[in-house]
Amino acid sequence: MSIISRRDFLSQTASAGLGMAAVSGLSSFYPAAPAMRLGFVTYQWGRDWDLPTLIANCEKTGLLAVELRTQHAHKVESNLSASERKEVKQRFADSRVTCLGYGSNFEYHSPDPAELRRNIEQTKVYIQLCKDIGATGIKIKPNDLPAAVPREKTIAQIAASFNEVGKFAQDLEQLVRVEVHGHLTQEIPNIKAIFEQVTEPNVKMCWNSNPEDLLPPGLEKNFNSVKKWFGDTVHVRELNEGDYPYQQLMDLFVAMKYKGWILLEARTEPADRISAMREQLSVFNQLVSNAKKK
Repeated sequence: MSIISRRDFLSQTASAGLGMAAVSGLSSFYPAAPAMRLGFVTYQWGRDWDLPTLIANCEKTGLLAVELRTQHAHKVESNLSASERKEVKQRFADSRVTCLGYGSNFEYHSPDPAELRRNIEQTKVYIQLCKDIGATGIKIKPNDLPAAVPREKTIAQIAASFNEVGKFAQDLEQLVRVEVHGHLTQEIPNIKAIFEQVTEPNVKMCWNSNPEDLLPPGLEKNFNSVKKWFGDTVHVRELNEGDYPYQQLMDLFVAMKYKGWILLEARTEPADRISAMREQLSVFNQLVSNAKKK
């Protein structure tokens, strides 16, 4: 499929439906999952595991997809040689674990043009890394609306940055997953305003389960206002901790027939992380089962 025809195809399918309907439209890149499943972000619980240990622990616990974080012990970074990248790709291919890609800290709100350009160009470097290790995308952040700059200007700058890295990623058959994150940018009306200016259909929103999701008019209306941009990943914290309404969230995802990965971005410090991961899978399965009964 040529780049032009693929872009035309993506543009048509991305507007054809919601949630995984949009992701399914990217099926020439990313096969649709059979069902919504629980995966893993290495954020805290996987930070000190080397790559073989990380893969083994995901297999042990049934969390069979992973988003790799930067500066962690698995050391999947841009300094890997071509042979080392092939080795990472092969390790995942030989396992039951899907490498979804890289969880970066690149951000696009800085009023300093040089800093903005550095983030954009480094994003491209890591998109190439994702391609080389057999992953399907990179996670990025907006990540602020500086008080000294008109809000509309920063929103437009962030969206333009997403479009630039999205075009680059599309040619490598990669998704750009935008985490709903950052000061002010994690408020739903603001991330919505950004995505209203995003033109690249492989730039997708990663719902992040923030307290701001519950601000008026409430979770359901906030969720529905942006769900047409959802991609194949969602971030959640521990599903049985805190006061975030995870049952309601799972109800909403089940209702829209979402078929992506719900990724556990755990932040507590359990004595036994393997047991904790298994517990989270059990809680997730119960929440989904509850939702399907409604």
